[in-house]
Amino acid sequence: MSDAYEMPLENATPDEIRAILASARTIAVVGLSDKPDRDSHRVAAYLQRAGYRILPVNPAITTVLGEKAVPSLRDLAEPVDVVDIFRRADAVPAIVEDAIAIGAKVIWMQDGIVHNAAADRARAAGLKVVMGRCMLRDHRAMV
Repeated sequence: MSDAYEMPLENATPDEIRAILASARTIAVVGLSDKPDRDSHRVAAYLQRAGYRILPVNPAITTVLGEKAVPSLRDLAEPVDVVDIFRRADAVPAIVEDAIAIGAKVIWMQDGIVHNAAADRARAAGLKVVMGRCMLRDHRAMV
């Protein structure tokens, strides 16, 4: 079975998701597009309006939402609470390794993105993991 069609074997509980959203301040958005019609842009813009600091991670753009984009998580110059992933499931393992290397606290795979092996790796390194859920939708449900 392809990772793109996996179901989460283990996922954050609603209480854990609420705690993540309440405590997080800085969100690195991997795959953030500068195109306003893209889900990554809409979600990041919403989260920015909700008071989170958004750090764009995309090698194909220079700025988005008033923030300078960097090519990879390892190029970020400040600490990250959540790594929000808008990339295909097959890209997740490398992103998780980068998130571990920079000391991120949470891996969040957006709707349709599940990678159980990468999630296990992140948890083993002490990160919280959310898979196949939308940060915007979960935040709206919380407020």
